[in-house]
Amino acid sequence: MKKFSQLALPYIVWAVLMLVLPMGLIAVYSVMEQGNSIVTFAFTLEHYKKFFTDPDFLLILWRSLLIAVKTTVICLFLGYPIAYFIARSKEKTQNLLILCITIPMWINMLVRTYAWIGLLSEGGFIQQLLSLIGLGNIELLYTEGAVLLGMVYNFLPFMILQIQTSLSKMDQSLLEASADLGANPAIAFLRVTLPLSLPGVINGITLVFLPAVSSFFIPKLLGGGQYFLIGNMIENQFITVGEWNFGSAISMVMAVIMMLLMMAVRKTETRNQGGKED
Repeated sequence: MKKFSQLALPYIVWAVLMLVLPMGLIAVYSVMEQGNSIVTFAFTLEHYKKFFTDPDFLLILWRSLLIAVKTTVICLFLGYPIAYFIARSKEKTQNLLILCITIPMWINMLVRTYAWIGLLSEGGFIQQLLSLIGLGNIELLYTEGAVLLGMVYNFLPFMILQIQTSLSKMDQSLLEASADLGANPAIAFLRVTLPLSLPGVINGITLVFLPAVSSFFIPKLLGGGQYFLIGNMIENQFITVGEWNFGSAISMVMAVIMMLLMMAVRKTETRNQGGKED
């Protein structure tokens, strides 16, 4: 046990310096009066009150949650069939398909998002392709659809890889047993495959929803500043407006929302596994 504690010490120090300390500073800033230093600390909840009493801020929060839900649902419906196909392929084919999915992730997400600007812009490849079928006048860039497309493109691999890992670990003899008992492929999928893949689905939902709800550069690039989400609002408060206290309060609100969602996901996963929470 002592040796284990010594091995864990570097991680504990790293977690305190990189996670606990920054979050503590944000929490302190969120309850300070604007312009005060830590030495002249004055407690206030006005920043939280300002956020929850302004309908514009609440609308931005709702819009962020809504587009994160849309992104997660689309990634789930697209990712599950792809993950299922990969998991049922031969081992060499699986490795090749997983490589095809992960290769784009080797490129910086900002660069990949920039590439979509050229594809969606007027006169771009997609616009020209739509012109061939008579839909060339549709505005693609700087719309909600462009933002949603960018998020799905960037976060879809996380969903696929989590579900594929869960499906690959599944005991295939269970499917053989269900077939021996007279279950057709559809029933076997609903009663065996889907329940056993739920841990991967839940992990995929978590890895997609959390970054989607707080993303700021995808809406900024593909939304052109016209589609403002909570991540853009936090960035604006810190960098443009200079209201660090209000920006910290918004950050703490989002941190609480994310922690509550993660607790709900963990409780759901524990229930599906038939276990008890610690």
